[in-house]
Amino acid sequence: MSGFASYLVFFLIVASIYGVMVLGLNLQWGYTGLFNAGVVGFYAIGAYGTAILAGPEREALVGGFGLPYPLALLGGMAATGVAALVVGLATLRLRAEYLAIATFGTAIGVQLVAVNFERLTGGVNGLIGLTRPGFAWFGTPGAYNLFFLGVMAVLVAAVFLALEAAVRSPWGRLLKAVREDETAARSLGKNIARLRLQAFVLGSIPIGLAGGLYVGFIGYVSPLDFLPILTFQVWAMLIVGGSGNNAGALLGAVGVWALWTMSGLAISRLVPVAWQSQAGAIQVLLIGLLIVVVLLVRPQGLLGERATVSREAE
Repeated sequence: MSGFASYLVFFLIVASIYGVMVLGLNLQWGYTGLFNAGVVGFYAIGAYGTAILAGPEREALVGGFGLPYPLALLGGMAATGVAALVVGLATLRLRAEYLAIATFGTAIGVQLVAVNFERLTGGVNGLIGLTRPGFAWFGTPGAYNLFFLGVMAVLVAAVFLALEAAVRSPWGRLLKAVREDETAARSLGKNIARLRLQAFVLGSIPIGLAGGLYVGFIGYVSPLDFLPILTFQVWAMLIVGGSGNNAGALLGAVGVWALWTMSGLAISRLVPVAWQSQAGAIQVLLIGLLIVVVLLVRPQGLLGERATVSREAE
């Protein structure tokens, strides 16, 4: 496999992992109007949960249960769901910017635990030597990456179809009603708190799934993988692609990740080494500029939410 083909496969795998995250955020924000500013925290919980369950036993650390990767992945998703339930029960009565601040604080708390709870997370050194699922079946990293890309394609399709079915169901229409006019929905006897909690937990589970997939692909996890900039990236993907549209969420994931990686490559080749750490801020500026342009030219995003056609109109 050529160098370009190998990089393209790597790019698509990472973009797919981001795509799963953006799909989860889209259920929360695009369909329910929940401002989750702590995306990276739930991503970290899924990653560490999977790593602890699947990793080898280590004398100095808690965990290392050596479970098969699929079971560990489900365990990481379950841990994310439980964490989202706890956070949701504590914060979902808050509105707008207060919910954003609470979820952002949760993400910072998760990162602090990852850094300081060394017996569980390995601290700043992270957890290394994690088994990459199925790697022994393939002779080269390139062949394994092709296999993992195929697995990602199946999982992205499964998450996409499941969420599409959910948001097109009566339950999904209730979520949109809560997003558009919470007071009106409550006046019709709907349990708003329960609906918001359901959407928050179900949206967080794909984010945790993405964390577990990242661990399976990289074979390593560290607190440095879960900086707040990741939440900014995921939100940018959703805004650019179009909130309230799952296809737009995936398109935004690929587009924003392409801009991020291409700008990083350009900086590494064109900017002197001594200045590259400062020039890295250009990547953030470019993403911010892209968001501004999209909001000015096409506020609904590249695809945007599809209009709901009533049965009477049909």
